[in-house]
Amino acid sequence: MGYPMAGHKAKAGHEVTVYNRTAAKAEKWVAEYGGAMATTPREAATGAEIVCACVGNDNDLRSVVYGDDGILAGMAAGAIFIDHTTASAEVAREIGEACAAKGIKFLDGPVSGGQAGAENGKLTVMAGGEQADFDAVTSVVDCYSQAFTLLGPVGSGQICKMVNQICIAGLVQGLSEGVAFGTKAGLDMNKVLGVISKGAAQSWQMENRGDTMVKDEFEFGFAVDWMRKDLAIVLDEGRRNGARLPVTALVDQFYADIQNRGGGRWDTSSLLRLLND
Repeated sequence: MGYPMAGHKAKAGHEVTVYNRTAAKAEKWVAEYGGAMATTPREAATGAEIVCACVGNDNDLRSVVYGDDGILAGMAAGAIFIDHTTASAEVAREIGEACAAKGIKFLDGPVSGGQAGAENGKLTVMAGGEQADFDAVTSVVDCYSQAFTLLGPVGSGQICKMVNQICIAGLVQGLSEGVAFGTKAGLDMNKVLGVISKGAAQSWQMENRGDTMVKDEFEFGFAVDWMRKDLAIVLDEGRRNGARLPVTALVDQFYADIQNRGGGRWDTSSLLRLLND
């Protein structure tokens, strides 16, 4: 995700320095877009007005933020740090406090839209932080997003992303059941999806995954492993705030079944295989 996001900034004329824990990826990026490559997060952040991170989970984020070679060691007071990782609201608040102690501004800004959204510069970015900091980075984030919205204080972006994943989990299970049901009934599911996608059942999942679901193609897209990581964050937050999430918890277990079948890297739409097998 971070690779094309950084590319859009470079194409927009911003001076970009990249760091990746796999150096070959950073080297490839520089060869494609120009700019510079750093060997540590600290080096990448040094002298930057805006620093963006996009890694896997809470622990990955901490590993690039803290320490002598971390992002915070390189950033100067007044600079702005935007974290695009899908992580917990808890770690967002923790890092926000660490930034504030150094006079660094912080926004949590998880994204939705998948790899295609990142490559096309059409991501949805959900932000938590201060209005002034949000306003200061809007022109940069607009390089790779179609919607950039401030939801509230630090942590609010991550909570919004949790709502997003709750909705997706239910939508994908419903779509899977619909496709399986229609197939069993002998309908041409391409025609079915073509017509119902013009009505109240329409969704991003139907428009972008319906065809490949009918074809039983799942070797691409947003991996089940990552969805389970996200849903673990959701369910943990639900226990914390008292929200009841029975369908989300059920779909999470369906994804566990997919993992047990060796489908951890399959797209999330692979829920259909549990119904077809």
